[in-house]
Amino acid sequence: MRIPIKDESGIAGMRLAGRVSAQVLRDVAAMVSPGVTLIELDNYARDRIAHYGGKSAFLGYGGFPRQICISVNDVVIHGIADSTRLVLGDIVSLDVGVWYQGYIGDNAATVAAGGCSAEAQELMDVTEMSLKKGIAQARAGNRVSDISRAVQNWVETHGCSVVKEFVGHGVGRRLHEEPQVPNFVDGGHSPVLHPGMTLAIEPMVNRGKAAVKVLKDGWTTVTRDGSLSAHFEHTVLITDGEPEILTWPD
Repeated sequence: MRIPIKDESGIAGMRLAGRVSAQVLRDVAAMVSPGVTLIELDNYARDRIAHYGGKSAFLGYGGFPRQICISVNDVVIHGIADSTRLVLGDIVSLDVGVWYQGYIGDNAATVAAGGCSAEAQELMDVTEMSLKKGIAQARAGNRVSDISRAVQNWVETHGCSVVKEFVGHGVGRRLHEEPQVPNFVDGGHSPVLHPGMTLAIEPMVNRGKAAVKVLKDGWTTVTRDGSLSAHFEHTVLITDGEPEILTWPD
């Protein structure tokens, strides 16, 4: 397994790409409200990505047909925007990857359309905090499994489930680089973290059971039991000290 280590130039490029990707995510999240269609959100993402001078890292990747992934309620990841209109109480996971000047920033967040149930809010809070717990372990000398364990422990002690079929990953000049970053401890070999690694850490958490299924379109992934799902993600740089979150808009 070869894990790319970014030099100073690469780190600078990743910071720029991360900032652009984060800004697009924030812009699109602000548009989420009852009455808006998913394709309107995707078209807005297209326009904002172009505004900042980037390109979608998802469009055409493996045949994916949209600018970003938009996953509503029981859709875990890889939701394809269509004419579906949001209603009050929907929770919407937005996954945004932007290619900018040779590097890719990848981030995600789940937001509510005009408010949501207490159960949905708790799920989003647990998922977002699990990301923070994972990032706190993204330090040189630790292993990937330290990130995984922190996420899994937080999620499961709060009565939720981590998705196991999909994981985080390295990111840089390519959308998916080594290493894989599971949100659970699988007992396999776990790489040591070194300064210059850039990781997309992304808990995908179900309110019910962990099992998921992929629909006939080959992309849309939903919870098998119909329970709600949430998704949060940051691109993170391993440093000599504290981990640096690259996907902040400011």
